[in-house]
Amino acid sequence: MTLFRSRPLLKLVLQYQPAALLPAATKIHTSALLQAWKPEDHEPQKFLEYNKKIYPPQSPDEAPRPAFVCHQRSNIKYSPWKMWYIACLVRGMTVDEAIKQLKFVLMKGAKDVRETIEEARDLAVKEHNVEFASNLWVAESFVGKGHVVKGIRRHGRARFGRVEYFHCHYFVRLEEGKPPKHYYQHHPKEPHQQLEDWLQQMRKRKITNSI
Repeated sequence: MTLFRSRPLLKLVLQYQPAALLPAATKIHTSALLQAWKPEDHEPQKFLEYNKKIYPPQSPDEAPRPAFVCHQRSNIKYSPWKMWYIACLVRGMTVDEAIKQLKFVLMKGAKDVRETIEEARDLAVKEHNVEFASNLWVAESFVGKGHVVKGIRRHGRARFGRVEYFHCHYFVRLEEGKPPKHYYQHHPKEPHQQLEDWLQQMRKRKITNSI
């Protein structure tokens, strides 16, 4: 069995080397060298698998399951800690409102978030049977840490320091329908609800060790 993994390199050796060196050339193992120069795949794969999931048919008495689409942009040259603020901004907004708000955000990562949402909106209409592109809202919007490139920075007296260039992944899930009134579960209560809770708390008071 030959250990020569690179076909282009094998052809090059056979072209410029005599036939006597053919047995030696076929035993050269170059997969480690080629792997060192091959760009590694640092893109997440699991989030997009939700688009391929097939759900069973629903019964007539069930509530209709809203359509959704998952989309991502990988290895954005931007800090994941800064991108987190932009991702939190658009949660629970309609698609049109999110795109409109992101046009006024001056942070550099807002452009990538806006383009990712626009791509997901077009994908929902073309491939996921969503009738109206404006009838979508941002159900999930979060950030992941991407590839980190490490380098050096020259200091004085022949010393050096390490510098890290961070990348981030942005994930978004659009869902068909109208957004909820309160996206987060523990949302602030209305004034009349706060008053009712206070009254209930006062009525439950009692004196300790009393009858």
